[in-house]
Amino acid sequence: MMRQGMLATLLAVQSCLLLSLEARAADLVEWQSADSLNRLARSSHKTDFFPLSNHFISQDNAIFCGPVSSAIVLNALRLGKRDDLPKDRASIAKAEMAWLWEGADPFYGKYTPNNVFTDRAKSRLEVLGKPIPIKGESKSDFGFQLHQLAELLRSHGLEVALRVVDDGADASMIRRELVGNLTTEGDYVLVNYSRKALGQPGGGHISPVGAYDEASDSFLVMDVNPNRAPWVWVAADDLVAAMRTFDTVENRGYVLVSEGN
Repeated sequence: MMRQGMLATLLAVQSCLLLSLEARAADLVEWQSADSLNRLARSSHKTDFFPLSNHFISQDNAIFCGPVSSAIVLNALRLGKRDDLPKDRASIAKAEMAWLWEGADPFYGKYTPNNVFTDRAKSRLEVLGKPIPIKGESKSDFGFQLHQLAELLRSHGLEVALRVVDDGADASMIRRELVGNLTTEGDYVLVNYSRKALGQPGGGHISPVGAYDEASDSFLVMDVNPNRAPWVWVAADDLVAAMRTFDTVENRGYVLVSEGN
């Protein structure tokens, strides 16, 4: 009888947890919905949405959310404004170049997930699992932690304000700062959050934020991995909670990025 009672209790707890996740997931408003279009139309905090959309690219592997998000922001800030952007030559093989005209250089200068890596920041191999020192041990650390993302962006000469959302972080202050960024031109927000905290499949993730809707108190997260989840409107408190989750060495959070002086 005791075992049956314990089993019933465990099943009840599991059922509650599943219902909680389903309820939270239901609070996410997908980009394709009529409600989503209404939120964007009435939003007065969507300055970032249009340049981010124009330069948006998505992940082609499960690890590069940080490089993809960084490339989007770098292009939004610099493409068409500078002529010294790097060229990613991976799309045409060297042997295929023999069929082009003499002296051909068909590649455009722009940032891609392949060419955003620099010597000053976490290397491509380290992002893919080459061990790095973590708390005195050599461990694989896939992707980018928040500080590593900030370091990558700074290595490109950008001005970066890093915000770790720890247990004492003020949610109302975070909301004001994000909304302020989405109202001004020339600066962007990248959020580092836990998918599980939003009821989505997966772990830690990085994506840009494109807009804020005051009426629903929600942010548009422009998810860079459409294979896993679409763009979604996330309630402000839920987004803060998803950032207030522990990563490898500290909590997640967000970065505010601009060209600087």
